[in-house]
Amino acid sequence: MNRSPIRRVLPLVLAWLALLAVPAAAADTTQAADGIKETLSRSVESAIEQLGKPDGFLADQAVRIAVPDQLQSVAKAARKLGQGKYVDQLETAMNHAAEQAVPAAAEIFGDAIRAMSVQDAVGIVGGKQDAATAYFRRTSGDALRQKMLPLVKQATDSAGVTKAYKQLTEKGGGMLGNLGASKDKLDIDRYVTDKALDGLFHTIAEQEAAIRENPVATGSALLKSVFGG
Repeated sequence: MNRSPIRRVLPLVLAWLALLAVPAAAADTTQAADGIKETLSRSVESAIEQLGKPDGFLADQAVRIAVPDQLQSVAKAARKLGQGKYVDQLETAMNHAAEQAVPAAAEIFGDAIRAMSVQDAVGIVGGKQDAATAYFRRTSGDALRQKMLPLVKQATDSAGVTKAYKQLTEKGGGMLGNLGASKDKLDIDRYVTDKALDGLFHTIAEQEAAIRENPVATGSALLKSVFGG
């Protein structure tokens, strides 16, 4: 049986940032860099699996995708008219589209990890609380957007985003004279893509912070092999 893109690129979840609690000088830097690459892979997979599952975005208020700012007035008007279900349908459809597209990030993250230099890895060890997340944003943000945008476009169709968007603007837009201008400026596919990436980086950053705070609790075999603890 073929493994999913995540399984091909990234192994199962271990606590990778246990390494970050120990100075880089405590072990051979090349070995430490290899260990960081391996454990980074596992952390990223955890984030992708968390968000790529059913309701991964919708059920998490921290990453849930809300109606775009351009449509907030429309959404309020729809709710006043008793048509709030159309707002809910659009939000549900957008979040489902994001969860469908997120697994595509696995390959891009895998490429970024393989391309990481020893200097990059050591910089993450001694960096700020979100050093790994910042590294991924810097090296992979554009590639992730390019990879995910066409998949989001497909997902928005299958998730019913276009239909829900049209229904919302029709039901709530009758009260707004400037609705046409708002609709012209909104690229719903790009909006969902950007919000999906924001959610993905947010989730990775949460894991990074949590593991930095309590790395030893992970019981990482990698920590023992690299640092002899």
